[in-house]
Amino acid sequence: QVQLVESGGGLVQPGGSLRLSCAASGFDFGFYAMKWVRQAPGKGFEWVASVGNSGDNTHYADHVKGRFTISRVNAQNMLYLQMDSLKPEDTARYYCAIAQDRVPKGQGVQVTVSS
Repeated sequence: QVQLVESGGGLVQPGGSLRLSCAASGFDFGFYAMKWVRQAPGKGFEWVASVGNSGDNTHYADHVKGRFTISRVNAQNMLYLQMDSLKPEDTARYYCAIAQDRVPKGQGVQVTVSS
């Protein structure tokens, strides 16, 4: 079965950086495009970024473009999200997911941006 385990979240000051990691198992990771989504308190899931199955063809939501970088290492079944210049409005629970899935399957990881 699909397992996605996110890590790397935490509390960071505005302007700081975090790198989220996602360990995938239970499916052919290298076959699927992947994405990161986030959910702020009281809100629905919001798409953040996507990457094609080979690691190229990346896409970003306008509000993170130029600040976040999505990447993957297929040989290790790992997905990453490098987040720089973080803002308080980036505070949310972040989830990795197979791009075609409407609802993420993992537990997510909390990112809090606050001074």
